[in-house]
Amino acid sequence: MSHKDHSFDTRAIHVGEEPEFFEGSRNEVVAPIYLSSTYARKEVKNPGFFQYSRSQNPTRFALEKRYASLEQTAYGLGFASGLAAEATLMVALLKPGDHVIGFDDLYGGTKRLFHLWEDTYGLKVTLVDASQPELVEGAIRPETKLVWLESPSNPLLKICDIAAISKIAHRYNLLVVVDNTFLSPYFQQPANLGADIVVHSITKYIAGHSDVIGGAIMLNDKALYDRLKFCQNALGSVPSPFDCYLVLRGLKTLSLRMEKHQSNALAIAAYLENHPKVSRVYYPGLRSHPQYETGIRQASGFGGMVSFEVVGGEKEAVKFLESLQVFTLAESLGGVESLIEHPALMTHASITAKEREMAGIKDSLIRMSVGVEDKADLIADLEQALEGI
Repeated sequence: MSHKDHSFDTRAIHVGEEPEFFEGSRNEVVAPIYLSSTYARKEVKNPGFFQYSRSQNPTRFALEKRYASLEQTAYGLGFASGLAAEATLMVALLKPGDHVIGFDDLYGGTKRLFHLWEDTYGLKVTLVDASQPELVEGAIRPETKLVWLESPSNPLLKICDIAAISKIAHRYNLLVVVDNTFLSPYFQQPANLGADIVVHSITKYIAGHSDVIGGAIMLNDKALYDRLKFCQNALGSVPSPFDCYLVLRGLKTLSLRMEKHQSNALAIAAYLENHPKVSRVYYPGLRSHPQYETGIRQASGFGGMVSFEVVGGEKEAVKFLESLQVFTLAESLGGVESLIEHPALMTHASITAKEREMAGIKDSLIRMSVGVEDKADLIADLEQALEGI
C-alpha cells in the first residue's frame, strides 16, 4: 500500500504500519515492539536487512518511515533525544575551525551544545537576528558551513523567512538546518521551503504526552542521509523500541492535538495582550507580531507556544508562576497538559546573563506551552495568578 498521495492525517496513522498479507508476514494493525538486540542470519555473508538493533530495529524502521512521510522528505532518522540528533549532525557535518551561523534566539540546549563544540573542537559560532535575512548573509565567512534556524524561535517566537535564507545560503554552498519542533510537520514543512535538514525534539509535539524523550532528522539528500545514518550507528544515540512505539502512537493524534493547542493559544494570547499586568505578548498568530505576514506565508498554523512579559521583573514573574493551579510549572513543552516556565531561571539558565540580555530574554519573561484543556479554565487560572502580582 502506498500513502504518497494521501493527506497528512492518513499518513500520520498508517505510514510504517501497513499490514502485509503473505505467508510468514505480519499483519498487525499496530507495529509490534521488537525488543531483540540482535537478529539471526542463515548465511555468514548474507546478514539480511536487520542485524543489530543499534544499526536498525523494525519498530524504529516503521517510525523513521513515518517521520519522512510527515515532513515530506525522502529520509528520516530517529534518535534518543533532540540534542542527540543535533550532536550527530555536528559530528557528521562539521570539523574544527568551521563556522556556523545561528539564530540569536535559539533553544538554550542548542546554544550549550555550540559552546561545548567551541571550547572542545574550535567551532566558531555567530548568532544573528535571522528574522532579517540580510544579517544572515552579512555573517557568512569563507569557513561557514551551516546556517542553523528555528522558526518560531525559542523562547521569543521570532519568525525567519526560511525560503529567503535558504536561497542565500545555497548561493554560498551552505547547508540550512531548521529546528521545526515548535510547529511540528503538521503546520510547517521546512524542506519544502528550501531547508536541507529538518530536526525535531520528538519529546515535544510529535510524541505529545510528556512520556518520551526522542529526536529526529529528516532530509532529502541521499549522500547526506548515508553520512548521518553512518554516524547514527557509530555514535549509538538511538531510541529504544518502546519509545518508538509510543511516538508511533502519539503521532496518530498529532493533527487533532495541534489544532486544539493552537485554538487555545490564540485565545490566551489575545487575553494576555489586553491585560494591564502584561507588558508584552509574543505569539505568531497575533497581528501585532512583527513577522506575522512571513509566518502565514510559510506555515499553515501558529502553534501552541506563547511567551509574555509581566509588569515588573523576576520577583513578580516567580510569584505569578508559583500561584498557578492548572498550569504545571515545568520545563519542556508540547504535551497535552499546559506547562509554564521562566526561561532565565529554567530552560535558558545554562547561557550567560549577557547572552540572554543580547537575545532579549528578560527576567520578566514567561514561556508557556498551552495544552488541550478547556481554554476557559486556563484563562481563569492565569487571571487569578495575575491578580496576585
